[in-house]
Amino acid sequence: MLNYLFLLLAIFAEAAGTTFLKMSEQFTKLVPSIASLICYVASLYLLSLCLRTIPIGIAYATWSALGIALITLSGIIFFKQIPDIGAIVGLFLIISGVAVLNLFSKMDIH
Repeated sequence: MLNYLFLLLAIFAEAAGTTFLKMSEQFTKLVPSIASLICYVASLYLLSLCLRTIPIGIAYATWSALGIALITLSGIIFFKQIPDIGAIVGLFLIISGVAVLNLFSKMDIH
């Protein structure tokens, strides 16, 4: 169960890194630039920890789907980027696909 916590923390760190990346304005602002890099390094480290027991395909699919959802929320909150119906349907399909993968997959780590 600890490995799923590492995965969740990796997802949050990656979403924070991407948010800071946008705030850095192409790495022209020092503090958001440094925060972005720190978040990305932390995210990759945490992802590496969770891969000890979670299959890479499951971990990466989960990271991608939840990361996309968090970045969409970040865009709404911080940048006033409101998704249209196509974006909402797409997000729903991505998250649904990962839910099916996590619930019904019999993948095992070797």
